Amino acid sequence: MAEEVFRQIAVALDAGIVRATSVRGGDVATAFRLELDDGRQVFAKTSASVPVQHFTTEAAGLAWIRSGSGLDVPEVVAVSDDPPFLVLEWVDTGRPARDTEVLFGRGLAALHQAGAPTFGRDDRRPTGSRGLPNEPCGTWADFYATQRLLPLARLAQNTRSLPGNAIRALETIAGRLVELGGEPEPPARLHGDLWSGNRLVGLEGANWLIDPAAHGGHREFDLAMMQLFGGFGAEAFSAYAEACPLDGGWRDRVALHQLAPLVVHAVKFGGSYPAAVERALAGYT
Repeated sequence: MAEEVFRQIAVALDAGIVRATSVRGGDVATAFRLELDDGRQVFAKTSASVPVQHFTTEAAGLAWIRSGSGLDVPEVVAVSDDPPFLVLEWVDTGRPARDTEVLFGRGLAALHQAGAPTFGRDDRRPTGSRGLPNEPCGTWADFYATQRLLPLARLAQNTRSLPGNAIRALETIAGRLVELGGEPEPPARLHGDLWSGNRLVGLEGANWLIDPAAHGGHREFDLAMMQLFGGFGAEAFSAYAEACPLDGGWRDRVALHQLAPLVVHAVKFGGSYPAAVERALAGYT
């Protein structure tokens, strides 16, 4: 598989591959730093098990984020669905600068304020390795219920990843989102998988966004994801709130927005994640 993908990448880049070095590429892809015979270095990833159009969807998400953000986003160099691969410009990582977190908060606010035509995606392409739906919805409550919590409840039930009481609680909360979700907001332009591993700090402390699950959604979702595993400084949240003020009750809804990624992790990894789902559910049932 790898040899054929490398051959197709070389054709797409019109350059020979001198060296391929394995690097981190997430939990669904195999990734490499490729050194080319024309002197370029690029990042490439591939997988034999991703959903159809996975990498072209990611490439479209990167372009969408780039067009609305004050943050850096790697340029797509080449992309293919058959064979599946994505090639991006190589980003050299560095150390945070004094203003890295502040600039991240401001850049994320700009991204969210760029907006989206709908909750979900107008191209209806699914998200992530579990193919979560992104059908266009008129409200966040409709989107989060029908495109996230209810499909995830079915997936968790089918895979026996969560106990029955947790499945029922997810379904109950899906029916109460208008009540639980705070004041309605227009759809924000979301990264959609904003944990610290998808923010690179480049040279001179620049912020780069990678691996999006881009869609139109509630901006609190990205902020909740940032807090799920840590890795973002308090200055980022303060700078965000200054640039794009948050509803006063947003902290009460952090676990509500974390339910979707926690269920995904319970399905994929098990371990302590089912208990984490139940703790998050307890605040809303």
